[in-house]
Amino acid sequence: MSDISLAEIDHHAEEDENYFISMTDMMVGILFVFIILLMVFAMNFRQQTDTSEERIKRLEQVATTASVVQTEISRLQEQVEEEIAAAAAAAELTRELLEQLRSRLQDAGLTVEVDFRSGVLRLGEDAINFAVNSAALDGVAAANVDKLAAALVAVLPQYTPEGGEKAAYVETVFIEGHTDRSGTAERNWQSSTARAVNTFWRLVQQQPYLRSLRNRAATPVLSAAGYADSRPIPGIDPNEYDRHRRIDLRFVLDADTSQRLKDVMELTEKMQHHLDQLQKAVGEANAH
Repeated sequence: MSDISLAEIDHHAEEDENYFISMTDMMVGILFVFIILLMVFAMNFRQQTDTSEERIKRLEQVATTASVVQTEISRLQEQVEEEIAAAAAAAELTRELLEQLRSRLQDAGLTVEVDFRSGVLRLGEDAINFAVNSAALDGVAAANVDKLAAALVAVLPQYTPEGGEKAAYVETVFIEGHTDRSGTAERNWQSSTARAVNTFWRLVQQQPYLRSLRNRAATPVLSAAGYADSRPIPGIDPNEYDRHRRIDLRFVLDADTSQRLKDVMELTEKMQHHLDQLQKAVGEANAH
C-alpha cells in the first residue's frame, strides 16, 4: 500500500474518530440533559404530589370545619326557635291574663279596653275618671278601683311563680297615670304621677295581698309611673281630654331565657372560632 493510501486511511480514520468523539460528546451531553430533565421532572412530580396531598388535607380540613359549622348553625337555629316559642308563649299568656281581667271587670259592670299587642288594660273615663288637674279618686272612681283590686287579686297570682309552673310569669304590672294635653308640662307630670300613685295605694289598701306578689326575681310585681300627656291613646283625637285622663295597667311577662341566651352566646363563640379556622384553611388551600 502506498504512502498516499496509508495517509488517506489514516486521515479517514482520524475523521471517523473525530466524528465518533463529537457524537459521543453530543450523546453524553444529551444524556446529561436528559438526566437533568429527569431529575427536574422527578423533583417537580414529588413537589406536585406533596402539594396535592397537602391540598387534599387542607380541603378535608375545610370540609370537616364546614360540617362542624353547619352543626353549630343548626343548634343555633334550634335556640332561636326556642326563643321565638318562648316569646309566643309569653304573648299567649299575656292575652289570657288580659282576657280574664276584662271578663271579671265586665261582670263587675266596668267597661275597659284591651290592647293585646302592648299588654295594656285601659281604664278610661267610664271606669276611673279624674277631674281636670286632679288626682283624687272620687266616690265612683274609688269604687271602680276596688273592683279592679278584686279582679287583680283573683287573677294575678296565677301568673306569678307561686301560681305554679308556666312558660312565663308576670314581671311587672305598671300602673300608669296619664293626662290630657291641656295643662303645663310640670303640672301634667305631677298629676299623672299622683294619679298612678293614688291608684296604687287604693289597690293595695283594698287588697293588701297584691303587695306581696313577687316576680321571678323576687321583687314586687306592682309599680306606678306617670307619663303626663306623652302617651295619648293611639287613634284618639287629642282634644278628647276626658279619654286621655286615665289609668292604664301594663302587664309585662317574662320567659326564663337566661340559660338559652347563654347557650346562644356559647354557640356563636364556637361558630366564630370554627369560621376563623375555615377561613384560614381555605386561604391555605388556595395558596397551593
